[in-house]
Amino acid sequence: MYRIDDGFKSLLAQKFNGILVYSVAVVGLLVSTYLQPAFGQTAFYQGKTIRIIVGYQSGDSHDQWARTYARFLGKHIPGNPGFVVQNMPGAGSMIAANHVYNLSKPDGLTLGSIGGALFMAQITGRKEVKFDWPKFSWIMTPERGGHLLYMRSDIPHKTFDDLRQTNDPPKCSATGVGSSGYDIPRLLGESLGFKFQVISGYPGGAEQDLAMERGEVQCRAITIDAFFGREPFRTWLKKGFVKVWLQTERKRNSKLPDVPTIFELMDQYKVNEPKRSLVESYLGIWGFGSRPIVTTPGVPADRLKILRDAFAQMFNDPEFSDELKKRRWEVRPVGGEELQTLAKQVVDQPPEIEAALKRLLSK
Repeated sequence: MYRIDDGFKSLLAQKFNGILVYSVAVVGLLVSTYLQPAFGQTAFYQGKTIRIIVGYQSGDSHDQWARTYARFLGKHIPGNPGFVVQNMPGAGSMIAANHVYNLSKPDGLTLGSIGGALFMAQITGRKEVKFDWPKFSWIMTPERGGHLLYMRSDIPHKTFDDLRQTNDPPKCSATGVGSSGYDIPRLLGESLGFKFQVISGYPGGAEQDLAMERGEVQCRAITIDAFFGREPFRTWLKKGFVKVWLQTERKRNSKLPDVPTIFELMDQYKVNEPKRSLVESYLGIWGFGSRPIVTTPGVPADRLKILRDAFAQMFNDPEFSDELKKRRWEVRPVGGEELQTLAKQVVDQPPEIEAALKRLLSK
């Protein structure tokens, strides 16, 4: 039974012949209006399970983030739903993105952790794309970090000039187009003349790590936060197994003070304006970070708001913040409203940039 506070009583009460009479119809209407949203939200999620579909292998950074969300997010959603994480790797998270977009009910019970540059596949007209990037229901992204490219320290290439002149380019691993592992080496080749051979099709990070250790590949591009956020990268760097060659942030990251940026290298090699514009365009629209969270198009607005608010509250949760510190994960969360606007902008590129991206990423 609902309790009506004094403020509502004063609004609902009517005096008739000195007797206080309540209009049952008005009471019912206003109480329903006042209480139904919160009650309805709680009623919907009560006893439900939210599924987080991760477009990458178990154990990689996307998976670790998703499983951490699953531990903390439920208490910030009315009804305290349970969570389950499902890995659906393949094609740089294309399979997961297509599944969330087309095969999940728009009920707010399915979230997707996908690659933040996957929209490049849509811009370049890849036939595998079965989604329209702006129509996803955008929840948030935990960061907007830059990228780095690292290589095994025992490769014969020792300088950037070696990379420009080699007839035996190092092999870089990747999951697929729209991943930093695929796109960044191609961008470096187009803008700076660095030669790489991109080997795509790896299911996820664990397979790429093994390929690096076995010597099947010698290089990989990855986000800076992922590199410093999990093993084996910390140990590899400490033991000198790998060396970070460059980074894509405009200013040198504090963790990489001796590593040049792509902008410094463009100055060094006197890169022309059209190629600079391509680099600026590609890196400038990396606003989704590497692991945004989306849900299915058409999710009711009230449930979308619940999910967005829950993530925002979780990032202010002291227990969650302690967990981030333990894992040494740095965050700069961006809300769903901003990402929703950005999603509309990034697929509407000028013709010359769209043509350059197609040439760059459709090889």
